[in-house]
Amino acid sequence: MSLNDLEKEIKYTFKNKELLKKALTHTSYAYEHNIESNEKLEFLGDSILEFISSIYIYENYSNLKEGEMTKVRAAVVCEKSLYKVAKLHNFSDFLYLGKSEIITGGKERPAILADSVEAVIAAIYLDGGISSAQKFIIESLKEEIEIASKNVGQKDYKTVLQEKLQKNGEVSIVYKIVKETGPDHNKLFESEVICNNKILAQGTGKSKKAAEMQAAQKALENLK
Repeated sequence: MSLNDLEKEIKYTFKNKELLKKALTHTSYAYEHNIESNEKLEFLGDSILEFISSIYIYENYSNLKEGEMTKVRAAVVCEKSLYKVAKLHNFSDFLYLGKSEIITGGKERPAILADSVEAVIAAIYLDGGISSAQKFIIESLKEEIEIASKNVGQKDYKTVLQEKLQKNGEVSIVYKIVKETGPDHNKLFESEVICNNKILAQGTGKSKKAAEMQAAQKALENLK
């Protein structure tokens, strides 16, 4: 696969293709070919990622306290979250890895994939400026941020609801998305939580998971 395929995946076309190639160059490959790896880009990308996500959380989640904002940011600016982004865009198909790293499964290693996302963020910034980097970051992580904001400092409402409803025996609990509104880049979902064919509550959110979580939260409040 060519780097053009990855550009389509991340919805950004590089003016300087070498920047993208460097962002995908692991130290193992760089050592074998005596070229620069993506380590410096990772360093820069990490800072840009934290900066942009902080602004987004500050501007869109004014209800959160400072400590809660920090927890939300930590939940999304992490290896697990960035690994999901890499898998979503098939980064493993485009990585430049050394022979030994390929043999030992480096293409699927979470740390390598997460680092490559940070490096690509830096490459986008250097090639197209902060707004281009911001677009990629927010489109990639806004759903994770939404979910983290609903759960910060709280238990998983879906788990708590399930435990409460099943304390006297097995019941059927179903979450159903009943409505979607808004454009693709800013959708709002509405979910119902149904227990034994009875609607307990409805919830809304910027992702399906967030809508389900709010529905569970409201069902718990109704059961009190």
